[in-house]
Amino acid sequence: MGNKKYVYFFGGGKAEGNGQMKDLLGGKGAGLAEMTNLGVPVPPGFTITTEACVEYFRRGGEYPEGLWEEVLENLKRVEELMNLKFGDPERPLLVSVRSGAKFSMPGMMDTVLNLGLNEETLKGLIKMTNNERFAYDAYRRFITMFSSIVMGIDRMKFEELLEKKKREVGAKYDSDLSAEDLKELVKEYKKLYKKIIKKPFPEDPYEQLKLAINAVFNSWNGERARTYRKLHGIPDDLGTAVNVMTMVFGNMGDNSGTGVAFTRDPSTGENRFYGECLMNAQGEDVVAGIRTPLPVEALKDKVPEAYEELMQIYKKLEKHYRDMLDLEFTIQEGKLYMLQTRVGKRTAKAALKIAIDMVNEGLITKEEAIMRIDPHQLDQLLHPMIDPKAKVNKVAKGLPASPGAAVGKVVFTAEDAEKWASKGEKVILVRLETSPEDIGGMHAAKGILTARGGMTSHAAVVARGMGKPCVAGCGDIKINEKGKYFTVKDHKVKEGDYITIDGSTGYVILGKVKLVEPEMTGDFATFMEWVDEVRTMGVRTNADTPKDAKVARDFGAEGIGLCRTEHMFFEEERIKAVREMILADDEKDRRKALKKILPMQKKDFKKIFKVMEGLPVTIRLLDPPLHEFLPHSDKELKELAKEMGVPFKKLKERNQALFEFNPMLGHRGCRLGITYPEIYEMQVRAIMEAACELKKKGVDVKPEIMIPLVSHVNEFKVMFDLVQRTAEEVMKKKGVEVDYLVGTMIELPRAAITADEIAQYAEFFSFGTNDLTQTTMGLSRDDAGKFLPYYIEHKILEEDPFVSIDISGVGELVRIGIEKGRRSRPTLKVGICGEHGGDPSSVEFCHKVGMDYVSCSPYRVPIARLAAAQAALKEKMGDQTKSTV
Repeated sequence: MGNKKYVYFFGGGKAEGNGQMKDLLGGKGAGLAEMTNLGVPVPPGFTITTEACVEYFRRGGEYPEGLWEEVLENLKRVEELMNLKFGDPERPLLVSVRSGAKFSMPGMMDTVLNLGLNEETLKGLIKMTNNERFAYDAYRRFITMFSSIVMGIDRMKFEELLEKKKREVGAKYDSDLSAEDLKELVKEYKKLYKKIIKKPFPEDPYEQLKLAINAVFNSWNGERARTYRKLHGIPDDLGTAVNVMTMVFGNMGDNSGTGVAFTRDPSTGENRFYGECLMNAQGEDVVAGIRTPLPVEALKDKVPEAYEELMQIYKKLEKHYRDMLDLEFTIQEGKLYMLQTRVGKRTAKAALKIAIDMVNEGLITKEEAIMRIDPHQLDQLLHPMIDPKAKVNKVAKGLPASPGAAVGKVVFTAEDAEKWASKGEKVILVRLETSPEDIGGMHAAKGILTARGGMTSHAAVVARGMGKPCVAGCGDIKINEKGKYFTVKDHKVKEGDYITIDGSTGYVILGKVKLVEPEMTGDFATFMEWVDEVRTMGVRTNADTPKDAKVARDFGAEGIGLCRTEHMFFEEERIKAVREMILADDEKDRRKALKKILPMQKKDFKKIFKVMEGLPVTIRLLDPPLHEFLPHSDKELKELAKEMGVPFKKLKERNQALFEFNPMLGHRGCRLGITYPEIYEMQVRAIMEAACELKKKGVDVKPEIMIPLVSHVNEFKVMFDLVQRTAEEVMKKKGVEVDYLVGTMIELPRAAITADEIAQYAEFFSFGTNDLTQTTMGLSRDDAGKFLPYYIEHKILEEDPFVSIDISGVGELVRIGIEKGRRSRPTLKVGICGEHGGDPSSVEFCHKVGMDYVSCSPYRVPIARLAAAQAALKEKMGDQTKSTV
């Protein structure tokens, strides 16, 4: 093991590593090596690899063989280049120690500057700079950083001593303290260190260096870093690299300074150099926000040569990396040094603009632009967002359950939401959790905030479907529904008070905040055109109303993949007829009631067909069990009995007769259609009459009739005959032929496994992965919220199977279903209509298994289009790699 290379040098225009070596050198180290090789001025130094960190933990906190010797050897190379010596009282070399994992993450060790200072080297620093105040300031900062970052002493203890000293001498800023003041402060700092650590502050620079390196390694396993990795799916065994670099000083006078800049504006994407700097300061001052920084343009007057060089370097780096970069630099006595470069974080709007501009500038290809936009980021652009310039008072954070921002007055019940909204008030519905009865209020509200529930709770799923902002599971808020207020921290928010919620981040904000409306034109439209050029899989929508269908079509949906007919049954006029049908004693009375419903259903279908002219519309016949259409409490039943003019006893008995222990697996779907064929007959008649009447008027209609919950081919056969018989009858009567398809939902494991039998009759399959997940995993979606979060937190399940498809289980059934189905019927059309149709990684899976389309809620259509395009590009890239190997 002794001859393994653990340390990579950079300096003097040459580096042993390069920008591709992120796994080994971490993001920062790879960036420093790449800049050095490009001839950009970087202070010389070296990077200890991530492998050394992994070994360190494997050996229980011991260095791997040869590591320390390599560190010393590389330190010598830096000394020779700089003509300085580590620990030397005449010309001391000082270094900074920084962590640098492959992915930047919070909680990793902060930077330690000025390492190598002690009572002896301090004298050398004074001699070299001829500036006693500067040297003591550097020493004071080093002791603070080393003590708090490496040794874990509370930084505030040092800040308190500093404030006390400032008060004593009447200094307003740190920079007003004299060399004498700082000298005394250093003594006090050391006393404090000794008191807490029970050992004097380390004088030996090599011991300082070793302790700092260990602290970087150990921060990899710190709590914050571990939590972050868990949230972002970053493996625990990558390890972090350590960067040791020659110190350059931004605080050596007025021709020195330090700054942070972006090669383009990170919030708008505008192509202008954007940054901030501070003169006579060290890097920590900018980041910590201790002093107010100047715009980067201010350097033009103060240090013109360094500014010119910075302009050239940023253009060179951006051209080289072909992306927007985040840069850190220091100017020491007029000379510029680059300390970091990495791909810059940006808002969704900026990401889109930068991608399009860079294609137009010839920096990247359209394909690269498509791969650069994260589908989840695109989601933010479809909804109102908080104005990035707005000052906000964040009081709580929940789960970002449905993107977009909303402002409104707080209400606590769905009824109030509807009442207030009907008077033109903008409201936010605040509930402990929502239930199906709250739908009306959720529709009326601008946004929804719940104290309980996860990313797949009722509130989250419904809000996403409606395209409404939602923050779920916000445990910080305590709701008092009776008193109509909620408390959070020490604030009391009453009914009628304004709040703002941000469903893209999960923040709850007090008061009204300015929002910016989304624009579907310009960059967005251009980008989506590129996306559609490369994607091969279709994207449809789940829509039950003409309004949703229109929204989806505007977002680029190529048809409806799921239109649920039961949602149409709940409207005031219709629910009466539906209830009459349920209470009917025989088929004759049932048909009488159904006759009333038929014209209403027909009208619905006509409207939807018109909006979707020329595109396929898949209509699912009635799926839920009948008891869902009746109220459950005696009080409601009595009201209904009075309204309908039937005895309460009869209603009560009917309700009890329909009661099921497990309705999800009960008398629903095609089981209803088989036992009460007249229900499905009425629905097919309504669909076909609507289609025929529109076709006569020259409207192009493409109905697809879908039978739900089939588990056996015989069930489908009975239903297929019913649909065909009814459709032929209608077309004959209307004297017009309409092309239509009959298919089924595959939502039960048995259907997937016997798909070859079912496909002998079915002309299309649509995978209902919500129910398929429930029935495959034996998980009730409504109850799983009690333990699923625990499962995900403890890595029993990698992801929530209702958010992202369980590829090895549910996905395997989907694959079997498609394979077997197409074996019987090669032309079988296959799609998916569960919530998964709008989840990017599930969309990629659907592409891989050869589906013809995915279907998702209207606001997720652009996301699914992008995800489908990325899946097609990944497949193409995969094929290219295979052919070159």
